[in-house]
Order: sequence, then C-alpha cells, then structure tokens
Amino acid sequence: MTYDELKTALAVFGFSGHDRLTMSQIKRRHRELSRRNHPDLQGDAHAMQEINSAAAVLLAYLQAYRFAFSEEEFYSQNPDEFLRQQFSKDPWGT
Repeated sequence: MTYDELKTALAVFGFSGHDRLTMSQIKRRHRELSRRNHPDLQGDAHAMQEINSAAAVLLAYLQAYRFAFSEEEFYSQNPDEFLRQQFSKDPWGT
C-alpha cells in the first residue's frame, strides 16, 4: 500500500490524514456508506466497490499499525486520566 492509496481511502470515507480516528469510527462510517450505496437498496454498485476497496485499505493499515504503550502515550490518549492523576492529591480538592 502507498500513502496515496491510504489518502484516497480516507477521502472515500470523508476523512483526511489529519484526523485521529478509532476503529469504531471507521466501522460506523463504512456501515453508513454501505447502507447508502448498497446495490440491493437501489444504490450505486460502482460506489459500493469503491467503498469496499477503501475499507480493505484502511483495515490493512490498521492491522499493521504499531501501538505504543508508554505512559506518555497512554496519557495523550486519555487526557481525563492524566488530569485525574495530576490533581487527585490536590489538598484543595474534594
């Protein structure tokens, strides 16, 4: 896969390379697009092929993605937990 293929797949789904997405968001968008374009529901067969191809590219990218499990990455992904941890011992808190 090339980066251009990844960008094209994101564009088909209405996303950009700057978006931070979860697997759930990608799956939800795939479901929405499939419902709208499925040939059995009077949709466009060509568009459905494009959507499925884009989904395959995105899922292949996600399958090969390397996740970081460092403390700093954890807190960047969970800012509420970072704040709770930072201020939980605040003597003025309740």
